[in-house]
Amino acid sequence: MIWRSTWANTIPEQNKALALQAFDTLFNMRDYEAAARFWSDTYIQHSDHIEPGREDYSTSSEACRTLSRYESGIVVAEGDYVILHGWTKR
Repeated sequence: MIWRSTWANTIPEQNKALALQAFDTLFNMRDYEAAARFWSDTYIQHSDHIEPGREDYSTSSEACRTLSRYESGIVVAEGDYVILHGWTKR
C-alpha cells in the first residue's frame, strides 16, 4: 500500500488528475467560467476542428452543449505532458 500511495502522488499522476478535472469541469459540469482557469491563452489543441488558445476552446465547448457526457478512455502522462483519449455521449 505504501507504493500505491507514493505512486499516486507523482507529478504525472497529479497532472492526469488535473487534466481529468479540467475536462469534467468543461464538458460534464459545463462550468465555462471555472473551466477557464485550466486553459492558458497559449493552450495548444491538437485537433483539426479546434484552434489553439483558450477562446476557441471555450467557444467550441459551448457549441457542445448538446453533448450529454464526456468519458475518458486512456490517460497517459509523462513529465509535464498529458494525453487524453476519450469520447462523448449524446
